[in-house]
Amino acid sequence: MQLKVKFFASLSEQIGFTDTTVDVDKPATVSDVWNLATGGQTMPVNTLCAINMAYARLDDSISNGDEIAFFPPVTGGNA
Repeated sequence: MQLKVKFFASLSEQIGFTDTTVDVDKPATVSDVWNLATGGQTMPVNTLCAINMAYARLDDSISNGDEIAFFPPVTGGNA
C-alpha cells in the first residue's frame, strides 16, 4: 500500500526533506512508516504523529492512502 509521509519543523531538517511517499506491506503501523521513510533513523523522544490529521500512536495501524505526519512536540509560550 502507498502512503504519503510528512515531516514538520525540526524533524524535516533532521530527515532532510519535508514529505515523501512510501510503499508498505500490510499490516503496518505508524512506527513502521517512520522506519521506512527515514531509513531507520532514531525517532526523537516525544515525537508526535498523526494519521489523516488526527493524533495517533506509534502502534496504530495504517491503511492504504493514509497520510502520516510526524512533528516535534510543541513547546514555548510564557510561564
